[in-house]
Amino acid sequence: MIVERAFTSLNKHGEPLCGDRVLFGQTPTSFLAVLSDGLGSGVKANILATITTKVAMTMLEAGATLEDVVNTIGRTLPECKVRKLAYSTLTLIQIFQDGGIYVVEFDNPGFFLVRNGVVQAVEARSRQIGTLSIKEYRWQGQENDLLVAVTDGVIHAGIGASLDFGWTAPKLGKYLEALAKQNYSSAEICESVLRNAKKLSRGIMRDDATVLACKIRTKRTATVAVGPPIDPNDDQIYLQKLLAEKQKRVVCGGTTATIVARELSTEISVDLAQINESDSIPPIGHIDGINLVTEGLLTLSAVYEYLSQQQIPDEDNGATRLAKLLLEVDQVNFLVGRAINPAHQNPNLPVHLSLKQQLITKIAKVLEALGKIIIIEYF
Repeated sequence: MIVERAFTSLNKHGEPLCGDRVLFGQTPTSFLAVLSDGLGSGVKANILATITTKVAMTMLEAGATLEDVVNTIGRTLPECKVRKLAYSTLTLIQIFQDGGIYVVEFDNPGFFLVRNGVVQAVEARSRQIGTLSIKEYRWQGQENDLLVAVTDGVIHAGIGASLDFGWTAPKLGKYLEALAKQNYSSAEICESVLRNAKKLSRGIMRDDATVLACKIRTKRTATVAVGPPIDPNDDQIYLQKLLAEKQKRVVCGGTTATIVARELSTEISVDLAQINESDSIPPIGHIDGINLVTEGLLTLSAVYEYLSQQQIPDEDNGATRLAKLLLEVDQVNFLVGRAINPAHQNPNLPVHLSLKQQLITKIAKVLEALGKIIIIEYF
């Protein structure tokens, strides 16, 4: 299982900084997410929320208890003497490797658990820790459970514009149920909720608004074979590693594709519909049992450009397909053959195209920065 997580924020109208903050973290046995809403808006609220999330995450990752975390936050951020409110709110989500889920709330709107397309009620336990009154929840998660936490800017969206009492928690819950039934990703859910919140507010947000979404699902994996092994005797091992992948199998490079097709006792076909003289990306191929077959270094160079710039062109070719596939999965296993292809010694090729291993390393670093698990094996 893996936790697919995302968050999106909107600033209060006219404010340069958002007063809400989200941090993700990890312990040896669990995934962590912390959401905080600083009192007021702008720079002060941003600083308060940043301190709260940073203190909580640092302590939790170091193994501190909930009591220690809440007591520290309570001492660090006393209540506002004028409004009699805490300087910042807190929602803590901890999802354990065995599926157990633990949530702590302090002054934030209640979270939403959506299971099988329906919002589920979770029993709360109220506790007093130091000066703060918190609610905590524990339950056993299931595959495809969706957990959503928001700041009050979302719940109150539309007040004074299109709605008398704002969006409200019940209406937001129905909206989340509809998104869950369409199997939206965590990122799509966050974006959709805030897009609608802004619409209800007629484009003018009266408060900072943040949505945090976590979905429990099966890990998505891909194995990408790039280049032939130095020793031809390793071809069979190389192929076995590729075929051990049960989800997405990718082959990059003509020589690599020839080896895979030979070992599988099949043939390679080329997608003639993709042959276009104006396209700098060579056409894809087809091998039975392989999800995607592309040309090698020209395609990989374009993939690196797309990923590093965080922009994939609205085109259909080997590079755009591979870039999208790499973004969709959680773990990528690269099988990198180190045999030298004489064609890559052409002095007219850009230097980076002649350095296959460096190119894979660059792609791997971009993917790791996006939270992907990357494993590279050389042959």
